[in-house]
Amino acid sequence: MSEQAKVRVVVGMSGGVDSSAAAALLVEQGYDVVGITLKLWPQDCVNRAEDKCCGPQAVTDARSVSHKLNIPYYLVDESADFQKQVIHYFAEEYKAGRTPNPCVMCNEKLKFGTLISRARQLGADFIATGHFARVERTPAGRMLLKRGRDPRKDQSYFLFSLRQEQLAHTLFPLGEMTKSDTREVARQCELKTADKEESMEICFVPDKDYGGFLQQANLVRKHRGEIVNTRGQVLGQHDGIEFYTIGQRKGLGLSSPKPLYVIALDAARNRVVVGDDSELDRGEFTVQRCNWIPYDQPPESIEVSVKIRYNHPGTPATVIPGANGEARVVLHTPQRAITPGQACVFYQDDLVVGGGWIAG
Repeated sequence: MSEQAKVRVVVGMSGGVDSSAAAALLVEQGYDVVGITLKLWPQDCVNRAEDKCCGPQAVTDARSVSHKLNIPYYLVDESADFQKQVIHYFAEEYKAGRTPNPCVMCNEKLKFGTLISRARQLGADFIATGHFARVERTPAGRMLLKRGRDPRKDQSYFLFSLRQEQLAHTLFPLGEMTKSDTREVARQCELKTADKEESMEICFVPDKDYGGFLQQANLVRKHRGEIVNTRGQVLGQHDGIEFYTIGQRKGLGLSSPKPLYVIALDAARNRVVVGDDSELDRGEFTVQRCNWIPYDQPPESIEVSVKIRYNHPGTPATVIPGANGEARVVLHTPQRAITPGQACVFYQDDLVVGGGWIAG
């Protein structure tokens, strides 16, 4: 790529090995690369997330990598937006009896929303991240989102809500690579993040204690309610539906001859509904706020494989789009613990057809 033809790319630097390798690859390919870290952590999360993607150590590592690659680096404070767009959403979903997925929301609103705006201010044509996913443009100019080549690391699930405008200005340098490939890139470039351990946790709740975080951040207070079975019989008391999720077995404080699981959360009546294992299986459900990637208007029905959570292997289903961004998902085989608030993503082989948010 000649100096005259150099294309500027802003790379979202999380301080991890993946974004570091993505930046290194783009430099090697001749792009004019700029590193940016979005400072997302609210002050009361700093100690909890010291070495996560929103923590101070991450900034130190991202700055070190940028210096090693000899690229400009900026730290941009987006903590107010993060509080509003992600943490507020996180708390409100739990209050409504749903289990949120803050990573999808953070990608849509900040990493592929705010970051694109910042990139334009810097005269950049594209943004890039270390996600394991692929973007392709059809001959007609339509942007497609596809799984990463490494099925063990594919992160397309978290990106289903991205719009055409966002996908058109995004590069995924790691889309064709494996995790070991990315570490090798970082080692060859002598980047300090090459052997950095990765985290699978929510960045602002590194200890996985969601209820504790909500209370410490003064987003939720304990409020007693009833634990009932599916017939409405009261079995016990709880301290708030926010501290429960569908499929939960531990921590119910109930004695029963057979295991009980959380089957539903009734926000209107502040009730936790429990039942036996068989009552967790469901054959169909509704999703809302659907995003369709290959087309503006989806066909009347679509045969797909759906993932009802990130670590779900996928299962065949028929999706029937409806009005107002809703769709009905009819599973060919009932699945366990379908959870309102989680993302349901539709695939045809490697192609991400779209997805929506499980409503019930």
